[in-house]
Amino acid sequence: MTTREDLEPLLMELPHQEALRPEGGDVSFETAWEIRAFALAVAAHQSGQYDWSQFQQALIDSIQRWEQSGSGTPWRYYDRWLEALESLMTEAGVVATGEVDDRTRTVLDTPRDTGHHRAHHEPVAVDPARS
Repeated sequence: MTTREDLEPLLMELPHQEALRPEGGDVSFETAWEIRAFALAVAAHQSGQYDWSQFQQALIDSIQRWEQSGSGTPWRYYDRWLEALESLMTEAGVVATGEVDDRTRTVLDTPRDTGHHRAHHEPVAVDPARS
């Protein structure tokens, strides 16, 4: 299990600390996919897929590409994070080129209730006599 003490030294080496910790406090996430991307990057490092300095450099490269692109794409830190992770995993041969796009397309094309993950509209009955 990864502890905060395990993560702190890794995080302190990353660029754009103001995006990672906007108020100088804990790591900041706006959406669930950002948490997943964060966890995947740490897990891949811990399982030996790459050295943390490689991730750090890939993140720096991703940020620089965004800065130089002039594409008008809004700045989002975890977009760069995910791009860095994808490039490292592709280079390591863990994920084939285009596989991430194929899997993303599959997820986006799959209806939300596939696999019977439908919301139940009837409330759960609780018997107050059984406490």
